[in-house]
Amino acid sequence: MRWIGLAILAIGLVVLIANHEGGPVMGLDSDQLAGLVSLSALLLLITAGRWRHALAMPGNTIRAALIWLGLGALAVGAYAYRDDAQRVGATLIGALRPGTAVVGPGGEVTITRRADGDFAVIAEVNGRAEQRFAFDTGASSVVLTAENAAALGIRPAEGDYTLRVSTANGIAMTAPIRLDSIRVGPITERQVDAVVSRPGALTGNLLGQSFLTRLPSYEVRGDRLILRSR
Repeated sequence: MRWIGLAILAIGLVVLIANHEGGPVMGLDSDQLAGLVSLSALLLLITAGRWRHALAMPGNTIRAALIWLGLGALAVGAYAYRDDAQRVGATLIGALRPGTAVVGPGGEVTITRRADGDFAVIAEVNGRAEQRFAFDTGASSVVLTAENAAALGIRPAEGDYTLRVSTANGIAMTAPIRLDSIRVGPITERQVDAVVSRPGALTGNLLGQSFLTRLPSYEVRGDRLILRSR
């Protein structure tokens, strides 16, 4: 039986080498086929020294074989659908903590809508602590409240509040600045124009057009905000 296990490994290796272009074999891709071949050969090698015992107690042997086959099937299935499992886990995290970036294919980022109907985007600013932003297409620029800007070490002088910026809540007087970076999940934009609102003028940060227009595209689809990276 050991020879059978080794033969399976050898045949599997030959098939994988012959299928160097990575096309499917019997409906399995290269990774799935490699996992199935390895698991089958391992099971045969494990049971090779117990065949006499198996003949003496066929009932126990069949039960053990079924258990091993079930475990093998679970292992192969978990490996084959690992990406789907990761996406499901990330989606659950996004639902439990709205604003968390859930990364999809090609670096696409999905944000789940909050219970109040708005989108909150958690972003890292200047490589420092995360900040929460309201997604606001009506804001012409990224806007930081004076309090959140101060937490980043940014404190404009009173005379710097010279720029009028339109937001969903109206016009606000702000101080223009430039942020070193804004990162949402895998999406990082550098040297982003932004403004700081007067103390008490706004209750939260706004993720506006000076960041959004740098993206190839973004869209709202139902309860999801989708940001796409370059």
